[in-house]
Parts: sequence; structure tokens; C-alpha cells
Amino acid sequence: MAADAALLTSTGESNPTANAFGQMGQKLLLVAGIAAVVAVMVVFWLWSQKPDYRVLFSNFADKDGGAIVAELDKLNVPYQFAEGGNAILVPADQVHQVRLKLAAQGLPKGGNIGFELLENQKFGVSQFVEQVNFQRGLEGELERSIQSISAVQAARIHLAIPKPSVFVREQQYPTASVLLNLHNGRRLDAQQVGAVVHLVASSVPNLSADHVTVVDQNGNLLSDNANKLKQNGLDPEQMAYVENMQNSIARRVESIITPIVGAKNVHAETSAEIDFSMTEQANESYKPNGKPDDMAIRSAQSRESQTSGGNNGAVPGALSNQPPGESTAPINAPGAQAPGENAPPAAPPAPPQNTQKDNTTNYELDKTVSYVQQAKGGVKRLHVAVVVNHIPVVDSTGKTTYRALNTAEKQQVSDLAMQAMGFNKERGDTISVVNTPFVAEAQEKLVEPPLWKDPLMIEYGKDALRFLAGVVVLMLIYKKLLKPMAVKLTGADKKQQALAAGTAALTGPDGSPIARAAEGEDALVTLSGEAAALPSGLDQTLLAAKQVAKDNPRMVANVVSSWTSAEK
Repeated sequence: MAADAALLTSTGESNPTANAFGQMGQKLLLVAGIAAVVAVMVVFWLWSQKPDYRVLFSNFADKDGGAIVAELDKLNVPYQFAEGGNAILVPADQVHQVRLKLAAQGLPKGGNIGFELLENQKFGVSQFVEQVNFQRGLEGELERSIQSISAVQAARIHLAIPKPSVFVREQQYPTASVLLNLHNGRRLDAQQVGAVVHLVASSVPNLSADHVTVVDQNGNLLSDNANKLKQNGLDPEQMAYVENMQNSIARRVESIITPIVGAKNVHAETSAEIDFSMTEQANESYKPNGKPDDMAIRSAQSRESQTSGGNNGAVPGALSNQPPGESTAPINAPGAQAPGENAPPAAPPAPPQNTQKDNTTNYELDKTVSYVQQAKGGVKRLHVAVVVNHIPVVDSTGKTTYRALNTAEKQQVSDLAMQAMGFNKERGDTISVVNTPFVAEAQEKLVEPPLWKDPLMIEYGKDALRFLAGVVVLMLIYKKLLKPMAVKLTGADKKQQALAAGTAALTGPDGSPIARAAEGEDALVTLSGEAAALPSGLDQTLLAAKQVAKDNPRMVANVVSSWTSAEK
């Protein structure tokens, strides 16, 4: 018994220093482990909350890229480079805000240098350098103007401006080449290409539109098509006018027949011949003369003249101016008297008379003067074709059948179509109405993609999986690593062990009480009533028993009760 006590005393005296160092090292390891776990948790959480990056700018010049990156560093905006380095990525929630801020700084400039190149001219620059800078500035301004077209992504212009010559015969004219980089899925029609050509030609002195070449990024010559279209006399506006007129007439015909046969049971097509020539005609016509009594008198003139004596009406001349000869009288003239008889003097001869009358009457003429000017775009002829489906009929049982139009219904449809199209027989318009069953169109079933193929749902799923993975990993780290380390660090496991040891000390192997703690920490009262010195190695057992009595008094009461019943 004394040997056991000595052994216990020696063991208790040698353990505290080793236990202290062991506990210190264990605590340091626990602290380091907790710090590592916390670091792993923070890194994983930051990874799970990693922002989604979107494209800020792409296909920019190297100079603009450097300026954009420098400005992003000033704004403290995180950025990344896409694969290939042709795009700058920023967080999705900051894309629009950063774009506006960079636009206020004039970024990106697009690599086009305009007339601002002439703002910082150095003193003593040669005339050749000034001419080159002016040409570069003009090219840059034209590039900016052309890039403002919605379908154009980028443009390059090369101007070939010859030096002026004092000799007129040796005068050379400038030329221009335009390279257009169009957006994906976009194209320029002939009218837009012509607009680009005239824009460039109008911006350079003495540059003709025929000397401007336009090429797209695929190497297609666009200006040649515009010139051919112009030479053939085909005007895109006229073609669009014809197409719009045909569609308008077809819609009117369909809309007037649809209430009769139902929707999607009528289809109409129109072919219109339009005269785009402008005609001017002047016409002056006269009607044939009618009866004088029925005609209107414009003016009437009447003149009458009468003359007497003179040269007896003879023709003026030498013979008529001769004096008259000697007069002779007959000897035995009737009623003549002898000479010497008293007779009355003879009457003088009557002078000759000349009367002239002139009447002039002017009648009004029936004249018609017409001036006709016919504007271009007049309709020469219309041809309309109408196809009508059989009419659906629902019987009493609810079954739907289709029947053809009878003669009256078909004539009614034809009359309505003629009224809607503006039928003119004199103009040569034609219309054709056909009643035939329509072929049922194959209904294409649109298969909706499953949720796991929907791009939006894929993004949502990625975010949810990333969040759930973060939560699961954090829970596992907490339960498997952080919580056990915290328990060891706080000594909670030692308390549990002490409680278990105290319980074992109060009860024997068979569950019967073997000892009872008395007041004081250095004495142990046995069942026989003899007091013995308490070994120092049993301090922890005694403290554990006291802790058990404090934490679980009911269990201690049961133990004491068992002791009392055992003593009795």
C-alpha cells in the first residue's frame, strides 16, 4: 500500500511539466489548424462569390487598349483579358457604368485620326508634310462619317490625290478606295453603296463618283453593282414602289374576301405594270366650218364707193387725155328745128357714174388647245389572281366538312375582288378567281429544349450548384475539422473524461459504491471509517466527482442512497 502511494506520488510529481509542454504544443497546433481552416473557408467563399465578367470592349487598337487599361486602374475596376487578348472583361454589374465613364474620356478612339492631327503643327514643317497630314485628317474624318452607318462596323479609306499641274492636258484626277467591315449578318444595298460613293466623292475636290471603289471585308466589289444598276436604268425606289403597290392591292383583295370564306382561306397575288415615263402633250384642234347662220360673227366690215365724170371710165392713159373732137349732129334729126328758129337750149349730157361695194365678214373659229402632263408612276395594267379555299361546313353532329363555292358565290367573290383592285376593262386589267381545296400545311412541332439545355437555366444551375457546394464544404469543414479543434482547444473533452472518471471512482466494477468523498481535498473516508492520505494523483478524480455532484445532483443522490441502503 505504501509502495503504491509512493509510486502514485512519484508519477504525479513528474507529469505536470510534461503535460504543460504537451498542452502548449497541442494548443499551438489547434490554433494553426483553425487558422488554416478559416483561410480555406474564406478562399472557398470568395471563389463561390466570384463575379461574372462581361465584355467591355473588343476589337480595339493597341493604343486604345493601353489607355483603357490605365483608366480602369485609376477607377479601381477589376478587369480580365479574354482568350487571344482581343477583348477586355469587367464585372457584369459594372459594364454600362464603366462604358459611360470611358466614353466621357473619349475612349476608345477607334484608331481614326481626324483633323485634330493639324492642331499641333510644329513650326517649320515642310509643305509636303502639311499635305500628308491634311490627307490623313481627311481620310480619318471620312472614316468616322462612314462608320456612323448602322451596318458598318469599321471603315478604311485611301485617297490618291495627285499634285496639281500647270498643264491642262496633263491634269490628273483623284481616286478613292473604301474598305468596309460590316457587322455580322448585315449588308448594304445598292442605294446605300451609292450613298457612300457620293459621300466620298463630294468630300474630295475634283473627285468623280466613277473614280470611287467600295469593297467589303470579303473582297466583294460593291460599287460595281451600283454602277451597273444605274446604267441599266433600274431605280430601287421604283422597284420598291411597284412592290408596295402590288402588296397593297393583294391585301385589299384578301381583306374584303376573308369575312366570307374565313381567315387563311384566301390568297391573292397582284402583278402591276407601272409606267414611270413622264409625258407632256400640247394639242390644238379646229372643228369644220358649219352653217353661217349657226356660226358666231367675230367682225363685219362693209364699204361702198361711187364715182362720176372723169375720163368716162376709160382707162387712164394718153388716148383718154386727148380733147374731144368736133361734134356733129344729124341734119334730119327727129325734133330738130331749123336754124334761126327759137328753140330751147339743149340739156347737157349726163356724166357717167361708177359704184363699188365691199363687204367683209369674219366668223369665230372653233379651236381647242389642250396641254396634258402625265406624271410618272401611272398604272398601265393590273393582273390579279385569287385562290379561295373550300368553305367549311359544320353539321349537327359537330363534324366539319368542306364544300366548293357555287356559281353565285364565286361570282360574288370575283365582283368584290374587282372592286377592291380597281378593275378597269379599258385599261386591259384581268382577274382570275380559282376555288380549290388548300393542302394542309404540315404542322411543325416545336420541341422545347429541356431545362438542362436552356442557357438561362444552365446559368442558374451553375450558380445554385456553386452556392450549394460552398455550403456543403463549409459544413463539412466545420463539423470534421473546426468543431473538434475548438473542443480540444477549450478543454470540453477533458471535462467529459473527468465526469466519466468521477463516475467510475464513485462506483465499483460491479456498480456498487466503493468510496465516498468527504469534505476536504486531501482525505478519503473509507467504508470502515478509517481516514487515509489522499494521493496527489487522485486530485483530478476528486475534482471530477465534485463536478459530477454539481452538474448532476440526482445521480449523486442515487449513489448516496445506495450507500445508505448498503450500510443498513
